[in-house]
Amino acid sequence: MTGSPAQCIRCVGAVLLDEAGRLLLIRRANEPGRGRWSVPGGRVQGGETDQDAVIREVAEETGLAVEVTRWLGDVQRGGPDGVVFDIHDYSCRVTGGALRAGDDADGARWCDAAELAALPVVTGLIEALAGWRCLPR
Repeated sequence: MTGSPAQCIRCVGAVLLDEAGRLLLIRRANEPGRGRWSVPGGRVQGGETDQDAVIREVAEETGLAVEVTRWLGDVQRGGPDGVVFDIHDYSCRVTGGALRAGDDADGARWCDAAELAALPVVTGLIEALAGWRCLPR
């Protein structure tokens, strides 16, 4: 008997650095990674493009309006029951709104390198950001 293939769920993430070089992070209110800090993002809904999903997720989780500027890369993260989250991360620029935590986030903040080093973050975040040269100053 062979196991069934893992369910793969397409997700997106938004990497935003402000003028001071600080990174936008949200504290996850739900699993996976509940209570840990990560970039805003989530699942791509049926019929959505990655760009549409990034814009929606950032607005829902942070109150900010953004434009997608470029694709950075992708990572895969394991989830419950063998689910694999296939996360496509994009660099974005803030175009409006006011920062506030909402939807699946119970915190939202801009952080510099020292603050990032002190925060509990989701697995693989620092390595991915370093690989894409997107770490805060």
